[in-house]
Parts: sequence; C-alpha cells; structure tokens
Amino acid sequence: MVDVVLGLQWGDEGKGKIVDVLTPKYDVVARFQGGPNAGHSLEFGGNKYVLNTIPSGIFHEHCINIIGNGVVVDPVQLKKEIEKASATGVNIKKSLYISEKAHVILPTHRLVDAASEAHKGEHKVGSTLRGISPAYQDKIGRSGMRIGDLLSAGFMQKYQGTVAIHRKLLDSLNYEYNLADHEAAFFEAVEFLKQFKIINSEYFINDLISKGKKVLAEGAQGTLLDIDFGSYPFVTSSNTITGGACSGLGIAPQKIEKVFGIFKAYATRVGNGPFPSEQDNATGEKIRTLGHEFGATTGRPRRTGWLDLPTLRYAIMLNGVSDLICTKSDVLSGFEEVLVCDAYKINGQLSKEIPFNMQDGILEPQYKTFKGWDGNLSVMRQYSELPETFRNYMDFVQGEIGVPINVISVGPDREETIIR
Repeated sequence: MVDVVLGLQWGDEGKGKIVDVLTPKYDVVARFQGGPNAGHSLEFGGNKYVLNTIPSGIFHEHCINIIGNGVVVDPVQLKKEIEKASATGVNIKKSLYISEKAHVILPTHRLVDAASEAHKGEHKVGSTLRGISPAYQDKIGRSGMRIGDLLSAGFMQKYQGTVAIHRKLLDSLNYEYNLADHEAAFFEAVEFLKQFKIINSEYFINDLISKGKKVLAEGAQGTLLDIDFGSYPFVTSSNTITGGACSGLGIAPQKIEKVFGIFKAYATRVGNGPFPSEQDNATGEKIRTLGHEFGATTGRPRRTGWLDLPTLRYAIMLNGVSDLICTKSDVLSGFEEVLVCDAYKINGQLSKEIPFNMQDGILEPQYKTFKGWDGNLSVMRQYSELPETFRNYMDFVQGEIGVPINVISVGPDREETIIR
C-alpha cells in the first residue's frame, strides 16, 4: 500500500537520505507537498546530490517518481534540477511523472514574495523568497495556474490575467522590478517540461496501488512548519503532516500503512519563529559547525539547540508515527554533556504540551542532562557497537515518546545507517 516519510521537527531532518535508503523496497516514490525551498540531500558513491522538487527515489533505476498535485512547481528550478540529475546518467524522462494538478510558481510569484517580505520589515516570516507562499495563496484563492494549464490553448491568456493581478499588488507595495528579466527563462522552462510525462496523478497512483505496487510518500519541510499545526505564522504554506499525503496525492487514508517519522538527535530551525530549546551560544555554534547546519538550498545558517521532547511527542501524535528514525547522532560525539528538553514550565506550572502561543516568552524549557559520548559513530553498523552513553540517551528518548526508534543514521552517506 502506501508508507509515508516525513519530518518531525522544523525541517532539515535528513528526509532525502532516508527516502534514498528505503527506496529499494518500493516501486514508487511520490512527493506530496512543498516547493523548491526543500533541500533533500543524498550522498552515495562519494558524491553529494541536492534535490528540491524531484522525489528522492530518482537515483534508483527501477523506481517511478511522481511530483504530486500538492506540490508547487517552479519550471525554471525544475528544469535546472532535471538537467543536473540527467548529467549523472539518470534517465529522467523514463522515471519522472508530474501531476497535471500541481500548481505553478510564476515569475511574479517570486517578485510578490520578495515585495511582501520587504514590506513586513522586522516582522517578516523568513521566507526563502522562492514564490512558494504566493503560489499557495493563489491556489487557495482559486486564481492559480496548474501544470495542466501549460498544455492548454489558453495558457498565455490565463498567464497574462494572473500576472496582471500580481502587478497591481506589486505596485501597491511600491516594489521596483523588471519582469522581462525573469520571463524568458520561465517560458523556456515551460517548453522544456512539456516533453515529460504530465499525468492525471490520482488515477495513476491509485492504479499502481491496485496492482500491488508499493508507494513511498515523501514529505518536505517538517511537522512543526505545518500550516495548521506548526508554530504559526512562522510556518510553510502546506500541510506537512501525514494527512497532507492524502490530499497531496489523492489517496484514501486507509491506504496508508507505516509512517516513518524522522528527527535529529538535536534540533534546528531556519528563519524566524519560536524555538524553545535553542542554544544561541557557543554550544549552538559548535553543533552548527559539526553538523554542517547550513541550508542545502539557500545556504542560510540554521539555528541549533537541544532535542525537544514536547514538540516531538506532539509531532508523533499528529502523524500517527509507527517507526522513528534518528539522524545526525554522530554530530554530538565529543560533547561532555548532552541535554534533552523533556517539559516546559509555563506560568510556574510544568507542562508537556505545546501552548497556543509559543512567542509570549513565558515558556521555560526544562532539561535532563546525559553524559556525552566519544568515537566515530559513522563507521559503526550495529546498534551494539554504539557507545553505551549514546544508547542510554536513545533508551531515554524512546521511553519518553513510546514509539520504537528503528533506524539510526550515523552519517550522511546511504551506507552510514544502522537498522535496529
């Protein structure tokens, strides 16, 4: 049936690597939400690859890869991504399928994104300025363009009508721009994408399921960035949780079996917004340096902090997680102590729940301290080989959240993975 892989924190949990590791067991990998701000990093054979829109199963020859209807697609970015992947010898035309119902990021969406963030000043959300939020706004506002529109005879008329609306908004924000600088590459990319398989994806994927094919649904960003359940308004513009796989691919809830939830052994966040266990100090800088915590797509430095169990429990509850996967455990090697936030103190009361507003400054993280571990975890392939102090740390986390941690990633390469 369908298994789901998604992140349980604020994104950047290592979903790309895990999808790549799991893909040999599946016939199909399908992205169900998000846009080209997602940077899914894969490493194998001594090389590193970063995917933004293409599903992370693309480097497995047997695998069908679907960009689902819940994704917003930037034709220019996708063209670059396809060309880069094709240069490695991957037959993209054979394996890549694009939903005709996926919405399109227009050049003016990127301009509106930049203008909106500039207008907010110090209250900006921290957008990656890739036009994703404006594209989703048009989708909800019923004025968006979809991949299927690229093939229609009325494409230019619809495009010009949408651009006219965006121009009025840009003018109202007093934003200076030159649209012509962006349009040539956009129209070239539109023609480029027409050579690929643009499909009625909900029929296609359900037909595959009915034939017994195994599907892995791949999420982007993380649960705490979900538009409904994340740290609003500092969130992404789509549903990043398990339910998003149903609406983002057109599959029924009962088709979903396993839900693989991924979390780092510590926590990170990009951009603005609440981060209770953040370490804006020398410890945080050490984690950032050792973990190479810079955006795979944007290069922005990530904020870093200790593992936060209240948010992890919350994410597990929302997603119905059946299997946990811990990544980046190797990064914490060499720390004398490792801390875990296991509760908050709110108005003098202990709580293991996330309050409505995490921005009020009344939330005080409560920590438990564990003895750190040493050694190069990346060379270890059995759980029993891992340092006892690390296993104590994992046992505590697993006991607190009540879901088995079945996979532990000890490095970025697909081989640096321990299956318990």
